[in-house]
Amino acid sequence: MTLTGTWSVALRALALNKLRSALTMLGIVIGVGSVITMTAVGAGAERSIAEQISSLGSNLIIAVSGAITSGGVRLGLGTQMTLSEDDAGAIGREVPDVAVAVPGVRGTAQVIYGNGNWSTIVFGSGPDMLVAREWPVAQGRAYTQAENDGAAKLVLLGQTVAQQLFGNADPVGQMVRVKRVPFTVVGVLARKGQSLQGQDQDDVVVMPLPTARNRVLGANEANRRAVAAIMIKMQEGADMVAAERQIHALLRQRHHLQPLQDDDFWIRNLAEVAAAQQASSRVLTLLLAAVASVSLVVGGIGIMNIMLVSVTERTREIGLRMAVGARSTDILGQFLVEAVTLSLVGGAVGVALGLAGSIGIGHWAGWRIALRPGSVLLAVGFAAAVGIFFGFWPARKAASLQPIEALRYE
Repeated sequence: MTLTGTWSVALRALALNKLRSALTMLGIVIGVGSVITMTAVGAGAERSIAEQISSLGSNLIIAVSGAITSGGVRLGLGTQMTLSEDDAGAIGREVPDVAVAVPGVRGTAQVIYGNGNWSTIVFGSGPDMLVAREWPVAQGRAYTQAENDGAAKLVLLGQTVAQQLFGNADPVGQMVRVKRVPFTVVGVLARKGQSLQGQDQDDVVVMPLPTARNRVLGANEANRRAVAAIMIKMQEGADMVAAERQIHALLRQRHHLQPLQDDDFWIRNLAEVAAAQQASSRVLTLLLAAVASVSLVVGGIGIMNIMLVSVTERTREIGLRMAVGARSTDILGQFLVEAVTLSLVGGAVGVALGLAGSIGIGHWAGWRIALRPGSVLLAVGFAAAVGIFFGFWPARKAASLQPIEALRYE
């Protein structure tokens, strides 16, 4: 029998039992739909994490002040400013492959414009901070290094602050007050979104470091060049782990720390954080897909069960076909085609269900989803493989029947 004839006989056999065929496909439909939906949700979460990480800036290492021990008590980060502008300069000079090393201070303050006000984060740093964070200016301009060194009273507003104070109006050139000190708005930063900790990165005001330290946040009396943190951006292709070790050794040397003394600073390699977050999100995606794939296995068992029942019901038909010349391979092919057809049709319906479910979750639940063609092809391919695997035994059983015994079957 030709392949076309085998398909025709198989499809007619399935059409005779429409309800049973539909119920048999249900497991495959649910399995494929679940796999597509779960992988879309997992991929969406992975993409969201990747965007949040990239918003922090690539190849970035952050050194933070204040991890010291006093009286046997370990104090928290930022309790003392143990880093300085001189440390940042030394890192830029002595650590290879450093693009920029930018010192900064931060605090909170009330920003006032007209009758409106907004409490926000104030960050004081040089203009290279925008380079380190890969943070472009959406409106206006950034202040220059000369303006930073001259303690100019200029500010850059984050998108959230600009929206709260000015609405849809253009804030560039306007005057705002930060702790009663007047500042001119020279630019508005591009939107960054939330950080990995869920904080709004756009709720910030950026100003020159000397201005923030001397006029807004207050200077450290013990060391007027002290800063809260240093952002170190490495060049592309730099060995981030080696750079972190070099920075750590340099800061310990500059702070005259003995071998058994604890660090009075803390270093965070954001490249390692990014790798860990992306690895965990990939594991989550694989876990969701694996759980959903259980439905495909259950659907395959359902196909095998129904095909075994079909072989039993059609034993006399099989014997009659063999008696008139059908070969064992023809019988094997027919039942395999039936099983694969159930899987593929169920897979196609499952794809439609999965796409609709993914879009629905993204719309109604507000979750980020990312549909990948590879996951669709994988789900359909797996469904076909399930049909072949679980359909082979019933098909082999049908093909191994003896014509005389099959004709005598009641």
